[in-house]
Amino acid sequence: MTRIRTKLIIALLVIGGAVTYLVQAGVRTGWVYSMDADAFLEKTEFHSRRVRLTGNVGLDNVDSNPAMLYAKFNLEKNDKSVRVDYHGAVPDMFKPGHEVVVEGELDENGVFQADVLLTKCASKYDPASPHSQEMMEQGEDPYGENDQ
Repeated sequence: MTRIRTKLIIALLVIGGAVTYLVQAGVRTGWVYSMDADAFLEKTEFHSRRVRLTGNVGLDNVDSNPAMLYAKFNLEKNDKSVRVDYHGAVPDMFKPGHEVVVEGELDENGVFQADVLLTKCASKYDPASPHSQEMMEQGEDPYGENDQ
């Protein structure tokens, strides 16, 4: 009986160790620092880490081809910008001047290599936007809450 109990304890320890390792590995790769593009440029300790950046697509130097699955642009925030090279599905709302979120790492040439590109919601959903105020003045519901 003690021999079976010993084997069971060893098996449980091995399984417990494997689960602990998998949880730690998942947590380590799942956590990503999130910051504005200007803060990223100022804090060099984040240049070698995977981060999530927020900013606006620059009005100049935008090279995007949704069919070829890439976008190259400047991510701007508070008069500072970082060049972004993204490969993947380009969202329909991706346009110069729009706010976006990118996730990736800075390469040795100072270009942010992104593998995630998300666009923020259009301003028409913002209660303070002129579009929403105009709709409310006309008696319309800008949020669709009264739709049947």
